[in-house]
Amino acid sequence: MAQPKGTVVLAYSGGLDTSCILVWLKEQGYDVIAYLANIGQKEDFEAARKKALALGAKKVYIEDISREFVEEFIWPAVQANALYEDRYLLGTALARPCIARKLVEITQREGAQYVAHGATGKGNDQVRFELTCYALCPNIKHGIPVPVTPQTPWSMDENLMHISYEAGILENPKVIDHGRPAGVAATGLRASRVPVKVTNAGDGATRCSALELFMYLNDIAGKHGVGRIDIVENRFVGMKSRGIYETPAGTILYHAHLDIEAFTMDREVRKIKQGLALKFSELVYNGAPRLPSGGDAAFHEGLVVGDAPGIAPSPVPPLRPIQHIWMSHRLGQVYVLGRESPRSLYNEELRESRPGLVARQKRSSAGKEAVCSLRELSSAKLSSCALRRLGVS
Repeated sequence: MAQPKGTVVLAYSGGLDTSCILVWLKEQGYDVIAYLANIGQKEDFEAARKKALALGAKKVYIEDISREFVEEFIWPAVQANALYEDRYLLGTALARPCIARKLVEITQREGAQYVAHGATGKGNDQVRFELTCYALCPNIKHGIPVPVTPQTPWSMDENLMHISYEAGILENPKVIDHGRPAGVAATGLRASRVPVKVTNAGDGATRCSALELFMYLNDIAGKHGVGRIDIVENRFVGMKSRGIYETPAGTILYHAHLDIEAFTMDREVRKIKQGLALKFSELVYNGAPRLPSGGDAAFHEGLVVGDAPGIAPSPVPPLRPIQHIWMSHRLGQVYVLGRESPRSLYNEELRESRPGLVARQKRSSAGKEAVCSLRELSSAKLSSCALRRLGVS
């Protein structure tokens, strides 16, 4: 047995890779504290605890961080319309920093010198884990070599946001996935700024809390195969990788938010938001830490949710209106059926009841200017209504 070398907090999953790593670390002379994060995956956590202790772990932490994962990581991504390379909703990319943050917290609590994880050097997750760890605790030590064990026929990762499949036989892009049937999906920084209630129009069932809402959407949409994609993506390290993802709740919320945003947001502002969302998605995918103290990801998140450092607040305090969107799902697809918002910039009167007036205005120079200023007029009308509601004359 090697001489004691210090204490390591291991991001433990209970699977083959991290179990082998735990044993190997013990053989190298490290005391190992295993940390297993509950982020919505279906897991026998008590069995995992017993397994880690049997393999030699000094202590085992199992903590449920599902709620903070939804409220502090998933919701900002929904607000940003975050989508990597037009298709990937970033389920794993959002989860890894959430786990790493708690990993550092336990490391500091226990006075450990090292952290360890089972992510491979050619993947994205090593970067996501380690950038967050270094950002939160610059003196933390990595660099412990660990064995990598291949998994077949593929590797699966599950959390509240999604289930992903990769590697093994899926490394051949021509192989047709014969994994779990489509539709068998996971069930699963500012919650007040996102949808806070979902109601099933069929049975009247309502879900209000962030976590409860997300798990409910996962359940009802996952049964219909919503949010299942098979893609080839560009990894941070430069290689292409095939991944199969199931993201039912995330897909519904993405389309709902996108639609209500198009309904209520000015055209040119929305173009700016789209550019910010693209950059934010890349930063999240590449593991850039999202810290209150700053950084690229934090700045872009602040811009898309409205409180970036150094950005002056709006002169009109933001309203918290009730906005409605009606949706349905069938055969793996999500359909928007209708929407309603007191902040809508859609002018029904101009659109439907006065086409003749608009046509006549177009014939004159003044009329043309009036038509060209419809964006400004619509925004001014909304601002005027907001001020009246706030009692400002």
